[in-house]
Amino acid sequence: MATGRQPNEGLAAGDEVSGPILAAVLAAGIGSFAMGLFVYLNEAGFFTAPSFYGPAGGVSGRTSLAALTWLAAWAILHWRWKDRAVQRGRVFALTLGLIGLGLLATFPPVWAIF
Repeated sequence: MATGRQPNEGLAAGDEVSGPILAAVLAAGIGSFAMGLFVYLNEAGFFTAPSFYGPAGGVSGRTSLAALTWLAAWAILHWRWKDRAVQRGRVFALTLGLIGLGLLATFPPVWAIF
């Protein structure tokens, strides 16, 4: 299937394609943030996650939805960045920020603040 672009089109000499790797890194941050968001929304009463496995309850639904979000983000970012050199610093900073926010949203004291 022709996309109209050549591989590595637009890269300067010496640049290497880093998009696929950084797509996986950023997708991990997005998945972590999604997990925190699903937990927070569930605890706030805005969203009730389905129970995919009875003994685990709603946590099975929240983790499954977060995993699907991670996979979708990874697929979309990989498709968009597969032939690009992406700035590592920005992606790593954004990923760490998303992981931090996702982790923060899973703690009960944070639920009481908002």
